[in-house]
Amino acid sequence: MSNNLLINKDFNVLVVEDEPILALAMEVKLKKLGLNISALASNASFAITHAQNNYPDLAIIDINLNEDKTGIDVANYLWRSLNIPIIFLTSYHNDNIVKKAMDCEPYAYLIKPCRDVELKVAIATVMNKHQYFFKDKKTILEKKTKYIFIKENIKFDLVSNELFIDKDLVKLTKNEKKLFSFLCQSPGRILSFDSIYRYIWREDAYDLAKLRSMIYRLKNKIGFNPFESFYEEGYRLKTLEQAS
Repeated sequence: MSNNLLINKDFNVLVVEDEPILALAMEVKLKKLGLNISALASNASFAITHAQNNYPDLAIIDINLNEDKTGIDVANYLWRSLNIPIIFLTSYHNDNIVKKAMDCEPYAYLIKPCRDVELKVAIATVMNKHQYFFKDKKTILEKKTKYIFIKENIKFDLVSNELFIDKDLVKLTKNEKKLFSFLCQSPGRILSFDSIYRYIWREDAYDLAKLRSMIYRLKNKIGFNPFESFYEEGYRLKTLEQAS
């Protein structure tokens, strides 16, 4: 099987699987693809701790971990707090389980036993998105402060993806959080309309009117516009550092 799809082999994968034989089998498959194994985690606590300390590029997660915390709990934390993309690999495929899993915004949901070619294509998809959205992830996480200050009394928490005004939490929708999170990864830089749209909605063809409509609603919600628009280029986040 050709590995041409997997262009960047410097890619660390965390496998979260509580069945040792299945975990080792996945390790063999990934190594055949030329990928690095960040860790084999058999439980939620180890998976989360490892991710916090090592920031893997991808997590392949089994939903059923035979403990209080499920693979969905792990995936929610890794995606929302660390922006680590997720592939679910599981024998669970009823509608209720799938719905809960989709809330974690996985890049793929593969049913056991999955074919090697299905796994390879799913990983190649993550790698492609990684180039757009996650190349600055380690820089963000290694910063001394977890906040981006938009004004003296307004800050965005990079870890929890929450906006605060005068220490009060502003209730943001999931897509509004993603908008802030993406622009906060490169404060001061102009990010294209296309890249912003694809990060939020995961669609290749972008709808500028849809993006502008969301920003208009957000501006009305928080009482000011923290985003600077550049004609035919994109948006950038207005920060306190830029104003000083």
